[in-house]
Amino acid sequence: MSERIAVLQVKNLRKEFKRVRLDYGLKDILLHSISHIRRLREQKKFIALDNISFELYPGESMAVLGRNGAGKSTLLSLLAGILYPTSGEIILRGRTGLMLELGSGFAHDLSGRENIMLNGLLLGADQKELQRRMDEIIDFSGIGDFIDEPLRTYSTGMQTRLGFAIAVHTRPDLLLIDEVLAVGDSEVRRKCLSKLSEMKQQGTAVLLVTHALDDAEKFCDRAMYIENGEIRFSGQTAAVITAIKENACEY
Repeated sequence: MSERIAVLQVKNLRKEFKRVRLDYGLKDILLHSISHIRRLREQKKFIALDNISFELYPGESMAVLGRNGAGKSTLLSLLAGILYPTSGEIILRGRTGLMLELGSGFAHDLSGRENIMLNGLLLGADQKELQRRMDEIIDFSGIGDFIDEPLRTYSTGMQTRLGFAIAVHTRPDLLLIDEVLAVGDSEVRRKCLSKLSEMKQQGTAVLLVTHALDDAEKFCDRAMYIENGEIRFSGQTAAVITAIKENACEY
């Protein structure tokens, strides 16, 4: 039996941001030396993530839970290559699909059809592949006749559906999703979760950042709860959610 190979490996990930005070005035300069002020400017650091380690295998799904500001979106930005870690290692294998924020990768003066090509290319698909799947993407998005209208005329829900349709139809090995399923009605969310379940069966790994514990429990095999940049709970989704509720944690 062949050994499973992880689509995503995260090892001892750490991300720091410098806090720089720039509002030193004449009084500060008179009371303190320039070298002292420089040292103060360089001292303060904010640790957004620390000692984050986990793996994700083909066909698995993991929920990333935590209150606002816990470090969830920073984690996805690191995995997407938008930010670089201070230390630690990220190993990605295969194509990655991204839905990090509403409208990311979109050009709002271009039509929906043109944005399918643009966004799809940014996600690693080639032009012929996108042309073959164009009708399938448009049909799934439900945009209809608006597909040739500028994206700036689309509602929030239409943009979300289009972005999701592009991401899932580029056949990623790993799909990163940040909160976008919170936009839209229950039928849209049901349709999206159903598509994600289908992709899981086909071997796609999914990392889902969400505040919706119900969605996490229904869809995700595992979960981790991040608090102050560190993993506080990790394991089977139901067990993590129970721990969150028992400890009255914010999410």
